[in-house]
Amino acid sequence: MIVLTPLRKFTFPVNAECINPDVFQGKDTAEIANLTVFEGNKQKKLSELFKIQEDGAESPTITINGDVSEVRRIGVGMKNGEIVINGNVGMHLGEKMAGGKITVNGDACQWAGGSMKKGLIEIHGNAGDYLASPYRGSTAGMKGGKIVVDGDVGSDSGAYLHGGLIKIKGNNVGQFLGFHMSDGVIHVEKNASTRLGANMTGGKIIVSGYVEEVMPSFTIDSVKPKVKVDDTESVAGPFYVFLGDLAEKGTGKLFVSKANNPHLKTYEKFL
Repeated sequence: MIVLTPLRKFTFPVNAECINPDVFQGKDTAEIANLTVFEGNKQKKLSELFKIQEDGAESPTITINGDVSEVRRIGVGMKNGEIVINGNVGMHLGEKMAGGKITVNGDACQWAGGSMKKGLIEIHGNAGDYLASPYRGSTAGMKGGKIVVDGDVGSDSGAYLHGGLIKIKGNNVGQFLGFHMSDGVIHVEKNASTRLGANMTGGKIIVSGYVEEVMPSFTIDSVKPKVKVDDTESVAGPFYVFLGDLAEKGTGKLFVSKANNPHLKTYEKFL
């Protein structure tokens, strides 16, 4: 295992794609120390920004101790291994991840898990905007894997979701969750904001807490006693089931807790 510790507080963004189990594999500490990073527009060696130590433990592959909230692109495209971050982490964590596991014992900034394909990301704090979402103007959303967030999540998360599972356990989720999603599952254990599932064409969003609104382009279909999250988990309801987004001729499903949303009772007359 390689242990990285920031040598100081970073005041400029640090692009560090090299912090990746696939890149570190087969290299000794001297070779890892010479890997290239950029602090702002200055090219530097990894050893100029981090203390690098080798530990005898086999797992996790990389441990980062300290605040790296200005360090971006950690674990980009990783296929194997495990990264544990004991602190906050910067943008684009695990982007295009294709395997392995990333654990964040802190908060994650924007675009964590963007365009993810496989693997597992666990964030034990909050996540910023665009969780599991592609860059603006792109439709290459998350295709597979699993993301679990213990805290709150910002806006536009799960946009253009094509597969995989996102579980959000915090009290609040920003607006436009699941924007234009076509497949996959998003499970919100507590509350969700406005524009839920806007332009979705497939997949399902499950909200076990309170929903501010259901967009008028969704139609109520039924009430279900429970809903399947994945092959290992189901959630007890009852849930209102809404279909849409009809503005996109979508066949997506919103499962919204009946008990926690008495303001939606008026939809029952359409059943």
